[in-house]
Amino acid sequence: MAGPIDHVTTSGTFNLDGGSFDVDNNVWIVGNDSEVFVIDAAHDADAIAQAVGDRTVKAIVCTHAHDDHVNQAPALADRFSAPIWLNPAEKVLWDMTWPDRQPDAELHDGDVLSAGGVDLRVLQTPGHSPGSSCLYSPELKVVFSGDTLFQGGPGATGRSYSSFDTIIESIRTTLLTLPGDTQVRTGHGDSTKIGDESPHLEEWIKNGS
Repeated sequence: MAGPIDHVTTSGTFNLDGGSFDVDNNVWIVGNDSEVFVIDAAHDADAIAQAVGDRTVKAIVCTHAHDDHVNQAPALADRFSAPIWLNPAEKVLWDMTWPDRQPDAELHDGDVLSAGGVDLRVLQTPGHSPGSSCLYSPELKVVFSGDTLFQGGPGATGRSYSSFDTIIESIRTTLLTLPGDTQVRTGHGDSTKIGDESPHLEEWIKNGS
């Protein structure tokens, strides 16, 4: 039996502002034995599809539209006949990778997405990008944070369409208000917990990173 959360690590590049960076991405598959969401379809469609198996994909959910998080979204959407969901404020970034293909549905703050008995509440957390979204499951005590919050601090804000002040506000008012035992499943690197990160907010602000 598949767990409510499956994890695939994929490798590729992140490209923005004329730079290209090697990255490892966390791809999260959330649901049950019959129906799932794929969160952040990165780099390796075959590896993700293998992890999905014969389950129905309810949607390809994108926490944001940096190319390393969406470069396999259309391929997997077509493969599984699934829609792509993304916050509309991400259009400027999405169009850099997929100018001739648009997402199928919009994510908005407070939306509740359901697949395989798991409900995910959309938390809009701009800063890393204009329409960054996190996905929170109170029942599983998990938040999928994309690139908004990592083990050790906020996501990067040194590139186009990002804002340090905005990401700090998103983390302060939205993520750090979640229960301290909430697991944070990140877009890159190791998972953490809200309670392990919240004591460091003022330090992040002071350091500006």
